[in-house]
Amino acid sequence: MTHPSPSSDDDALLPLDAVRERPAPGSAKPARGVPEPAAVLPIARVAVDTPLPHLDRLFDYVVPVTLDADAVPGSRVRVRFAGKLVDGFLLERVAGSEHEGKLSRLERVVSPEPVLVPEIAALARAVADRYAGTMADVLRLAVPPRHARVEAEDRAAIRPGPEAGAGVPDVRVPPKAADGAGVPDGPLPPKAADGAGVPDGPLPPKAPDRAGGPGAWADYPDGQAFLAALAGGGAPRAVWTALPGTGDGGPEWPGAVAVAVRETLRSGRGAVVVLPDGKDVALADAALGAVLGPGEHVALTADLGPAERYRRWLRVARGQVRAVVGTRGAAFAPVRELGLAVVWDDGDDLHAERLAPYPHTREILALRAHQGRAGLLIGGYARTAEATQLVAGGWAGPLVAARETVRGRAPRVRPAGEDSELARDEAARAARLPSLAWRALRAGLTTGPVLVQVPRRGYLPALACQNCRAPARCGHCSGPLALRGGHAAPYCRWCGRIAGEWRCPACGGVRVRAQVVGARRTAEELGRAFPSVKVRTSGKDGVLATVGAAPALVVATPGAEPVAEGGYAAAVLLDGWALLGRPDLRVAEETLRRWMNAAALLRPRAELVVLADSSVLAVQALLRWDPVTHAERELAGRTELGFPPAVRMATLTGSPSAVREMLGEAVLPGEAQVLGPVPLDSPRGDQVRERAMVRVPRGSGAALSAALKGAVGVRSARKTPEVVRVCIDPLDVI
Repeated sequence: MTHPSPSSDDDALLPLDAVRERPAPGSAKPARGVPEPAAVLPIARVAVDTPLPHLDRLFDYVVPVTLDADAVPGSRVRVRFAGKLVDGFLLERVAGSEHEGKLSRLERVVSPEPVLVPEIAALARAVADRYAGTMADVLRLAVPPRHARVEAEDRAAIRPGPEAGAGVPDVRVPPKAADGAGVPDGPLPPKAADGAGVPDGPLPPKAPDRAGGPGAWADYPDGQAFLAALAGGGAPRAVWTALPGTGDGGPEWPGAVAVAVRETLRSGRGAVVVLPDGKDVALADAALGAVLGPGEHVALTADLGPAERYRRWLRVARGQVRAVVGTRGAAFAPVRELGLAVVWDDGDDLHAERLAPYPHTREILALRAHQGRAGLLIGGYARTAEATQLVAGGWAGPLVAARETVRGRAPRVRPAGEDSELARDEAARAARLPSLAWRALRAGLTTGPVLVQVPRRGYLPALACQNCRAPARCGHCSGPLALRGGHAAPYCRWCGRIAGEWRCPACGGVRVRAQVVGARRTAEELGRAFPSVKVRTSGKDGVLATVGAAPALVVATPGAEPVAEGGYAAAVLLDGWALLGRPDLRVAEETLRRWMNAAALLRPRAELVVLADSSVLAVQALLRWDPVTHAERELAGRTELGFPPAVRMATLTGSPSAVREMLGEAVLPGEAQVLGPVPLDSPRGDQVRERAMVRVPRGSGAALSAALKGAVGVRSARKTPEVVRVCIDPLDVI
């Protein structure tokens, strides 16, 4: 359903009153002073860029004859909305409007470039409905800002005309597709991938000129069947548990992804590869260039700068390239005739968008694959409970190697708390770096670089009183105190004030000790222990992409581990308690993911020491290198407790009165269960906030999103000053 364009300065109640005169059937009467409308398809349906949730719909505008040629579906326009000129996207041109009153005109076509293709518009609508957000918010994530000079450099695509039915006929999606649950079509078997019905794109596909075999997929029993389905035009969906080990060519997963993309391009379709960070993008970019050849793909990352990023994005939108690799923004890349969507390491929190409506890359690509009948590959060394849910429900199939192959590639894991080690070194239980770790480091340095993973960055990120062990806190804001260096004064991590005259309020002590040791302090200690070995750090202050094959100590925080030439000779995972002791629903899953990502950078059968209790399930999964069983147990535990992904859950965060008011107004599904509200700890203690959780069965997820979106819209229409943040299936449930 569309709505009339607003034509007065009143922005409170929309749609506005229309004139009483009824226009002729099939046409709309323009407002006074509006130029002659276009002769063909004179009505434009526009998605207006407005942050108001109750206005999340399309609006009709008259297309003046002077803008007829440039007002093409997908172009950026300027319209008068509630008395102001605002931006928008022209989604469709039609012959008439359902509204019987006067319509405002299009004020200007900002650019005739069709930047919003129908597929991405439909995807944006689906994502907005899935996450109880607005289409305008999703389009800000999907379409990069315009760069006029770049647009004028090269217009390779022929501008489409306003043909009947062009644009987006209906950007709504069925409830099942919006919810992501109960998708009727299962994984496509290889024998059904006959390539029939694959439509041709507007530009003839340019097949890659580099033939090759299955590459790393030969190590997986179902790997070649997966490639055959892609090459035949099928849409296989798989959860891929990648093999560990790094050899002379680096990790194998970038090459495997490149081969899958190559087979997809052979079928005349495109591919999108989404990775957590720029370090992974660089690896995949190099692999795609080697497999596909130059000019066959583009990489999209934020550090390119607005001009270069928009230039590459336009090449994709114009159909000049059909393969894209990038960070989470690339999930909306307008690849024509998408045949494969890939997300690597979907458990990384970098895949979760920080801006409303807070979508996750995995869910975006799953929706896109379902809508476009494309293949989907969710890969990683570890496995998330969400990916396991897709396998358990039959929506995707597993891609795993044989156990014999895994044993030959996985590192030799040794926990520091083994009985034999405790008998040999009685201080090993309390030591931060026991003798087992020292032996592993010394042995590894004789043949190459070694890796030391430290969970916390900085020098000493947490301090305590030397006498009574009470946490040292700021006297101004009660924030935690930390040290930036060995000769620096303590400072507050919240307000930044120097606490040079700190005194313990419990015992009166003035000396502090370290509660947690950061990466820089660890590197300093290791440098003193190994004075002849070069120590390199990778973390917040600077992330290293690669290191050489020469012996070196590499100290890195989780996610910042560089790739070593030929792989690491050994590794030590420090302070396991710091990862396992976090108050988080996903703590075991996230800890195992970080450990496995670091362990996979080792040479096959290299020694890995983990400083954690061997009885912990995550440590046992690392010992056996069995992330699948751990993920299945994690999913079973969440199902029993009623947490995502076994259920759909929404969190409402705001002031106590606003949260309670919204819960009272929202028409929730009958199966909904409300937990809370409960108070949240404020970092600075300057405001009181509460959070409520609403959970429903997976089949009612679409109804829950619609109910919360409606409640947010009602509050927006009333101009309620207090905002309630709604987040669907958040990562930080607890």
